[in-house]
Amino acid sequence: MKERVRGAFDQLAAVYEKNIDKKSLYNSEYERPAMMRLLPDHLNGKTVLDAGCAAGWYTEQLINRGATTVATDISLEMVNATRRRVGEKASVHSLDLCEDLSFERHSFDLILSSLTLHYIKDWERTFSEFQRVLKPNGMFLFSVHHPFADIDLLKGPHYFLVELIIDQWNKEGKVYEVPFYRRPLSEIVNRTSTYFSIEEMIEPQPTTSFKEQAPEKYDRLMKKPQFLIIKVINH
Repeated sequence: MKERVRGAFDQLAAVYEKNIDKKSLYNSEYERPAMMRLLPDHLNGKTVLDAGCAAGWYTEQLINRGATTVATDISLEMVNATRRRVGEKASVHSLDLCEDLSFERHSFDLILSSLTLHYIKDWERTFSEFQRVLKPNGMFLFSVHHPFADIDLLKGPHYFLVELIIDQWNKEGKVYEVPFYRRPLSEIVNRTSTYFSIEEMIEPQPTTSFKEQAPEKYDRLMKKPQFLIIKVINH
């Protein structure tokens, strides 16, 4: 599975680097504004892990807020895109979040993971490692696909199971097969609360700009959310 994810995003890296910031309203006018509101305005003196950095948009925002930033992605092409974006301003690594992390205990004040965890079937090891490398009372902020969002992509779905989906993304006239997992809300909440204290759970709403640019998509999101954001604190 991880090789399929890595391969998909190696192929998608150029699309993300060139177009995702400007052309994807689901990012620029939906997920990102909601995530950014939950981050401190000033991160001076803080060390932050961007876990699943893609082409480096969040990495750059964390740097701009003053953080000492470490960014990781399973895709080497995404890592290279992030390095081109931020240069020497962040430490950027190709890492598998399903494996033990090469960071010392209590290395980070904050972990951010944007739309990454649904590519991982079992969160136990990932969350155990995040708990280990996050300082006590440190924040972990993550976004994933909403449990209701992808169920229509399955034939004969079973809501209460963790189910593999192979989605087809049409980007720049080319179709990419992207695998990920859909899981029930109870699985998301219970797995998270095993390791962390949940402070907020947000079902984001698209911005006014999203509505102006794509009113039909806006209406769909207001009826059926696409993403779920969870803010937690390390025990």
